[in-house]
Amino acid sequence: MSRLEGARVAIRPFRPAEMEAVWRSHLASSDWPMGRPSRRRVRSRVAHSGRFHRGFLFLAIESDGRPAGEIQAWGGEERSLPPGTVEIGIYLWDPSDRGHGYGTEAVALLTSWLFEQPAMQRVQASTDVANAPLRRSLERLGFRREGTMRGFMPSATGREDYALYAVVKREWVKREWVPRP
Repeated sequence: MSRLEGARVAIRPFRPAEMEAVWRSHLASSDWPMGRPSRRRVRSRVAHSGRFHRGFLFLAIESDGRPAGEIQAWGGEERSLPPGTVEIGIYLWDPSDRGHGYGTEAVALLTSWLFEQPAMQRVQASTDVANAPLRRSLERLGFRREGTMRGFMPSATGREDYALYAVVKREWVKREWVPRP
């Protein structure tokens, strides 16, 4: 993948020079239920950014010419998902970038691109049931809630329930995302 342009964001491969910005964003976040990725893993993700490597695709979300976050997709045998299925995740680094539609637009761009791949049939995403902004975003884009995975994700206070959303290729309508004013 080279670059996908939206109205206010683009998604593209990370550049090697952006490795430190990615690493700093990971250090700044305390929200790593499965443990923060190591510096070595982050360096590998940046080095392989823009293509599926070991079942994982890692991309920058760019806004106003700067990386504002990351969006990922993972799937295939390496990630224990059936053929033609990927899961996506998104992380806007700075809380001040949230709530402006950047994430929704990035998800729309990536989902459309994924469904242009011949074998792709299903895109799914999961999030903490308390993450109302991401849940609304997914629903706005046509993802359907398929259920609650009870006690799914480890957390500092125990285990959290997660909502699972998905859209299948035959239902996907490519959206030209119109950001809110």
